[in-house]
Amino acid sequence: MDRYAVIGNPIAHSKSPWIHAAFARQTGQALRYEALLAPLDGFARTVAEFRAHGGRGLNVTVPFKLEAFALAERHTARAELAGAVNTLAFGSDGILGDNTDGAGLVRDLTAKLGCTLAGRRVLLLGAGGATRGALLPLLETQPARLVIANRSVDKAEALAELFRPRAGHTRLEGCGFAALAGQRFDLVINATAASLAGALPPLPPGLYADDALAYDMMYGREHTPFMRAALADGAARVADGLGMLVEQAAESFALWRGVRPDGAPVLAELRRQLEAG
Repeated sequence: MDRYAVIGNPIAHSKSPWIHAAFARQTGQALRYEALLAPLDGFARTVAEFRAHGGRGLNVTVPFKLEAFALAERHTARAELAGAVNTLAFGSDGILGDNTDGAGLVRDLTAKLGCTLAGRRVLLLGAGGATRGALLPLLETQPARLVIANRSVDKAEALAELFRPRAGHTRLEGCGFAALAGQRFDLVINATAASLAGALPPLPPGLYADDALAYDMMYGREHTPFMRAALADGAARVADGLGMLVEQAAESFALWRGVRPDGAPVLAELRRQLEAG
């Protein structure tokens, strides 16, 4: 039976084994998917052992996405621009590295949440790995304007400059949080890790246009601090990143198996489990 796994440190909390088992049942695929704990100094060795014992592919989580990028012998365009890999596929032609995070985000936004991105004003908070992974798929939807805002203005501006050749007709900008004052957006995406610490990016009030969506890449049983603040500031609706988690996994599954699972019933069950505690 083909073997797959999610690799990280820590890894016991990962929902990926449950998600991929559900995908396998849904699509009639015979495979085994497990959680793989790698020593902090032993990522490449752990991957090599897994591959030597019949491993066909890996999802990669913290803190190994940069090491996975270096280990891959070929990269998809979205992984190349992201500079990080969350999916490895092993074949006769070597190791392919992909980054499915941005594709999962866009699919959750458009297919599941009914959010139109073409021609809209999008604000992306943060300039780290999560933002880098999301940028190319977001730009491919052709928003009218995409602003990257970050505490470090230089980092936001550098990221905008790096991706500008792929922006097409989208007006791509980088700035600090204070520069957002007086601006309004149709979609605001929190790609910072602030919600993990119960904190908020220092955002000026009045960011949300009519019918705007606030989306937090983090998720939990209840609204995140960012989601609560967005509603208080006038966002029409909010969503967390649980759908992104499911859809990026579906993207990986499709890369490995050549069939795309339906994420909707898997997301619904995962949400039920999360709310039940």
